[in-house]
Amino acid sequence: MNHFFKLSLTAVALVAATAAQAQSAGSVMVRVGATQISPSVTSGNLTTPSFPGTQADVDANTQLGGGVTYMVTDHWAVDLPLALPFKHDIHGAGAIAGAGKIGEVKAWPVSLFAQYRFGEASAKFRPYVGAGPTYARFFKERSTNTLTALTGGTPANPTTLSIESKLVPTVQLGATVALNDRWFVDAMVAKTWLKTRTTLSTGQTLDIRLNPTTVAIAVGYRY
Repeated sequence: MNHFFKLSLTAVALVAATAAQAQSAGSVMVRVGATQISPSVTSGNLTTPSFPGTQADVDANTQLGGGVTYMVTDHWAVDLPLALPFKHDIHGAGAIAGAGKIGEVKAWPVSLFAQYRFGEASAKFRPYVGAGPTYARFFKERSTNTLTALTGGTPANPTTLSIESKLVPTVQLGATVALNDRWFVDAMVAKTWLKTRTTLSTGQTLDIRLNPTTVAIAVGYRY
């Protein structure tokens, strides 16, 4: 797992010996911290006319994140992760791997999870699993002069791009560690299965499988 996730696990381990909290039915838990989305990219080829094997890669991004969890019972919960929009740079890959940045996009994934939390409501350490839908919304797509040059555009008529938003499944695995009766640390990793299509103003398309991994660590307060 990446360096961000290793730091997250270390932070949780450092507070594992602290006091218990009661994550019981009716509790509302809010948290704030950092969230990183790392795409695991499998790119298709840009449709003709283009260089054979013209593909794309997408960078990871980290933003301020958090969320709200409502305990329906002592074990079942509904979780709504929250974060600022993520900004992902898009680079050339395959036949254009050395081309550099060809675009950027903002992404705002909205997820809603049904969670099952293990252990007793008063346990210091409570791992959990969750699953639910994610609406991956893409917006503010921007191309670069490099993409325009690669696709036959001109400064007066630059190539633009748009990326399809999708509703897709996500699963999560995480844990909370009590600092005291109210405060806690939460660490979570999630996997989303996401395939989308990029369409250029030239009419060309590129299908890309992103399948991002999300890692988050936060400090929270239970009401």
